[in-house]
Amino acid sequence: MNNDVMKNKIFLETYGCQMNSYDSELVCSILAKANYALVPTEDEADVVLLNTCAIREHAHQKVYNRIHEIKRGHNPAGGGAGGHPVIVGILGCMATNLRTELLENRKFKIDFIAGPDSYKRLPQLIDEAAKTEVRGGEVRGKGEEVRKVFDITLSEFETYSDVYPRRERGVNAWLAVMRGCNNFCTFCVVPYTRGRERSRSVENVVEETRRLAGEGFRQVTLLGQNVNSYFCEGADFADLLEAVSAVEGIVRIRFTSPHPKDFPEKLLDVVARNPKVCKHIHLPVQSGNNRILELMDRTYTREEFLALTGKIRVQCPSIALTTDIIVGFPSERDEEFRDTVALMRDVEFDSAFIFKYSQRKGTIAARKYPDNVPESVKTERIVHLNEIQKAMSLKKNRAHIGAEYAILIEEEPSERFPEYIQGRTDGNKLVAIPKADHALGDFVQVRITGASANTLKGVAI
Repeated sequence: MNNDVMKNKIFLETYGCQMNSYDSELVCSILAKANYALVPTEDEADVVLLNTCAIREHAHQKVYNRIHEIKRGHNPAGGGAGGHPVIVGILGCMATNLRTELLENRKFKIDFIAGPDSYKRLPQLIDEAAKTEVRGGEVRGKGEEVRKVFDITLSEFETYSDVYPRRERGVNAWLAVMRGCNNFCTFCVVPYTRGRERSRSVENVVEETRRLAGEGFRQVTLLGQNVNSYFCEGADFADLLEAVSAVEGIVRIRFTSPHPKDFPEKLLDVVARNPKVCKHIHLPVQSGNNRILELMDRTYTREEFLALTGKIRVQCPSIALTTDIIVGFPSERDEEFRDTVALMRDVEFDSAFIFKYSQRKGTIAARKYPDNVPESVKTERIVHLNEIQKAMSLKKNRAHIGAEYAILIEEEPSERFPEYIQGRTDGNKLVAIPKADHALGDFVQVRITGASANTLKGVAI
C-alpha cells in the first residue's frame, strides 16, 4: 500500500474533560494545516486517534476496549468493517501516564503515542508510523533495531497560543487560558500528565475571543486545571475576565474549574458585578472531613470551605454552586464520610459530580496510601450521596417555578423530545421550552413552569 495514501485520512475520538475537547480542536487544526483529511467515521480512516483521559479507571478501560474494537474492525483477515490495516495513535493524559503499558503490552497494538504538549509533532509521528513496519508501537525499518514511536515530553512553555483551534460551529466555545497544574493533590495525575502551570497572555486570549465572536459564537468557557491561579505579565484571572467581557459579540462568559484555596475578593467581585460573567461557580470540595482533606493535600479545611461558600452567597445571592466529591478515599471512616454528608446539606449545591476514589498510577496517594476502603462501601456511599443530591437539586429547581429568566439556546431538539429546544440560564440551569421558531444562539425570555432534578421546563414570554 502506498504510505502517503495510508496516512492521509484521520478519525479523531475524544474522551474526558472540556480541556480534552479543546485539545482535540487544536489537533484538528494542526493536522488540517499539514494537509491531512479529517473524516467523520473510523471506517473511512487510515489513522485513528484517541484523545484520552487518565482521571478514572473506567476511562482507561473504555479506551482499552476501543483499541481492540478498532484493530479488530480494520483487520481484513478478521472480516472487519474497515477492511484495511489502520494506524492507532493514543493522545492525551493516558499517553503520558501509561506510556510503558501502552507500548510494551502487545495486546493493545498501539502504533504511536503523543502527550498533551506534543501535538505539534503529530504530523511527524504519523509519518514515522506510516513509512515503517509498525507492530504494536514497535517500528522496524530495514536494517534498523526495533524502536518506539512516541513523544510525551512535558513542556514548561507550550500553551499552543499560536494555534487557532478548528471548531464546529456552535454557541459555546471552549477556550484554554492556561495549561498544567501546580497543586499536586494526592489523588490527581494532572501535574504528571499535563505538566506545570503556564498561562497565555491576556492579549492572546482576547484575540482568540474576538475571532470566536466574528464566527458567531456567543459564549466562551475559559478553561484551566486551576483557572483562578491564572497569572501572566501582571494580570490575574479577574483581569482576564474583564478583558474578555469587553469583546463585542460575546454575551456570556463561563469558567471552570477554580480551586477553593485561592478565590480572591477581586475575582468574586467581578463574578458578582460583571453582567457577562455567569452566576455559576463550580467549586470542587472533594471531601467534607479535615483529615481526608489533609491526606488529599487540598490546603483548606471544611470550615474554610464553608466560610468561602457563605461569603460567595452573601456577595452574589443568585449564584449557583456546583461541586466534585470523592468517596472512599484511602482510610476514610464512616464518621468522616458523614462529615461530607453534613457539608453537602449545609451548602446545598445545585448539582454535584460524585466519584468513587480510583487509584491512579504515579500519584502521591498511590505511593503512600493503600486503597483500603472496600468497593461495596464505596458503592454504598456514592449511592447515598447521589440520593441526597438528587433531592437537593429537585428542591432547588422547584424553587425556580414561576420565575422568569433569559436563556441562551445552546442545544438542538433531541430525538427523545423533538418538540423541545434547550437553553441555559445565567446560573447554568438547563431549560427545555417548546421549539416554536427559536434557533441556536437566540436569547429567549422564559417563565419556568416545571422542574425535575436535572432540567427546568418553561415557556417563552
